[in-house]
Amino acid sequence: QIQLVESGGGLVQAGTSLKLSCAASGRPDTGTATAWFRTQPGKDREFVSAIKWNDATTYYPNSVKGRFSISRDNAKNTLYLQMNSLKPEDTAVYYCATANGGSRWWIGDPADFGSWGQGTQVTVSS
Repeated sequence: QIQLVESGGGLVQAGTSLKLSCAASGRPDTGTATAWFRTQPGKDREFVSAIKWNDATTYYPNSVKGRFSISRDNAKNTLYLQMNSLKPEDTAVYYCATANGGSRWWIGDPADFGSWGQGTQVTVSS
């Protein structure tokens, strides 16, 4: 199983930017995807973005589209999440995860992702 380690979280002011990283111990199945999720207090884990490993097709929900950008560096087995124009409602623990082979991961259901990092806290002050 791939090990994932997130980094880059912190406390920032609204309107600023932050870039998260997720280092993987190996390369995920090239037929699947790697994604970012976030968990806010009292809420279910929310899909933030995903990138298909073989052709870099990206997916975003409307809540972050235009502000967040997912990318990956194949040579480094590292996933990134560039977050711009941050809002206080973006405050959450952010997790990276790899999709299970054969799953409909593009739907963004956490159950379709088998490997998870430990998370990194992002706090956006108003």
